[in-house]
Amino acid sequence: MDENGAEAADSTDSIADPLADEDVYRVIGPDGTPLPDATVPDLSDERFRDIYRDLVTTRRFDERAVSLQRQGRIGTYAPCAGQEGSAVGSTHALADRDLISYQYREHGAVVARDLLGEYLPYWMGHESGTEAITGGNVFPLNIGIAAHLPHAVGAAWAFDYRDEDRVVAVHFGDGATSEGDFHEAMNFAGVFDAPTLFCCHNNGWAISVPESRQTASDTFAGKAAAYGFDGVRVDGMDPLASYAVTRAAADRARGDGDEGSSADGDGSEDGDPDPRPALIEFVEYRFGAHTTADDPTAYRDPDDVDPWRALDPLDRMEAFLRETDRIDDEGVAAIQEEADEVVADAIDLAESVDPDPSDMFDHAYAEFPPEIRRQRDELLAAVDEHGEEAFRREE
Repeated sequence: MDENGAEAADSTDSIADPLADEDVYRVIGPDGTPLPDATVPDLSDERFRDIYRDLVTTRRFDERAVSLQRQGRIGTYAPCAGQEGSAVGSTHALADRDLISYQYREHGAVVARDLLGEYLPYWMGHESGTEAITGGNVFPLNIGIAAHLPHAVGAAWAFDYRDEDRVVAVHFGDGATSEGDFHEAMNFAGVFDAPTLFCCHNNGWAISVPESRQTASDTFAGKAAAYGFDGVRVDGMDPLASYAVTRAAADRARGDGDEGSSADGDGSEDGDPDPRPALIEFVEYRFGAHTTADDPTAYRDPDDVDPWRALDPLDRMEAFLRETDRIDDEGVAAIQEEADEVVADAIDLAESVDPDPSDMFDHAYAEFPPEIRRQRDELLAAVDEHGEEAFRREE
C-alpha cells in the first residue's frame, strides 16, 4: 500500500461489498480481517508472507507487461489485475509435483512456481517461454478457449492410471463453459474419477459478453452436479479462501479428504475419502481490459469497477498480515523492492533471448509439408543473402 493507502481505504468504506449477498466461501473480509465463521489456513508466518510476495510480484509484472506491450516490446497481453488472489492462492495450495494447465491470464501461477523469467519470452514471440515452464509442471498456456481442458483431464487420468500422487489444476474463464470441450472434459473426469480441479475464473465478462448472457444456470459451480461431482464458489479475490478451497479439493482428488479438511464445499461429504474431481468457481473481477487489444469502456461502465477495487487481493492480504502482526512497514517495503527486482531481472532475461528465424517453423509438424519447407527455405535464403539486420525492426 502506498503512502496514500490509508486515504484510499477510507474512500472505499461507503462502497457496498459486491459479494456481500453472494454464497461464496471467504476467509477474510474486504478489510482483511478474518471472518468470525471462517478458519484461517494453518500456515507458517513465512508462508503467509510468501503468498503476499507472489501477489505483489504478479501485480508488478502485470503493470510492466502492459507497459511493455504499449512500447511494442511484447505482443498482445492479457492483464490479470484483480485476479491475482485466485491464481496465487490456488497454486500455493498444490504440491510442486502437481500439474497446472491454464488459459492465459493466470500469471500468478507462474510467479508462484518461480518461473517468471523463463515464461516472459513467450509474450515476446518465443516458444522457448512455454517450453521452459514445463520444467515447473506448468503446461504451455492455451489461447484456444477450453481446448486445453480435455488434455488436462487426460493427464490427470494418466497420473491415476500410473498410481502417481498428482492432481491437475486446469484454469479457464467463464466463457469456456460454453464450449463443448468443457462439458466433454467434465463428463470424462466425473466418470473416471480423474484427479482434476476445474478452476473456473468468473470475472463477470467473457471479453464483452456478461455473465448473464453466458449461462442460464444460477452459478457456474452448479454445472458440476450434472457430471456427478461437487462444485464450490469462492471469493477469488480472497487469497486465503482460494488457498483453502483448492487445498481441500486437491486432498479430495487424491483421496485424502476427511472430516477435518472441509472448507465449506471442498467436495467431501461426511469424511468420504473416495477420490473425486471438483469444480471451483472463483468469483472475481478483472480491473482492466480483457487484453491489451480490448477497450472495456465500450461494454461496461467504468464506475462498475470501483466496488470491486475495494476487494483488491493485495490490499486485503496486506491488511491481514498487518492485523495479525505478521508484517510491518519495513516488511512491506522489502517485498515491494524484491518484486521490482524479480520483474526487472525477468525482463532483462527475456530480452536477452537471441531468436533463430527458423524457430517459427518448429513444433507444428513432425515432418515439414512441402509448402512449409519451401517457405522456411525461402526465408533462410533471404536472411543469408541480406543479413539478419535487414529483417530486424528499428528500435
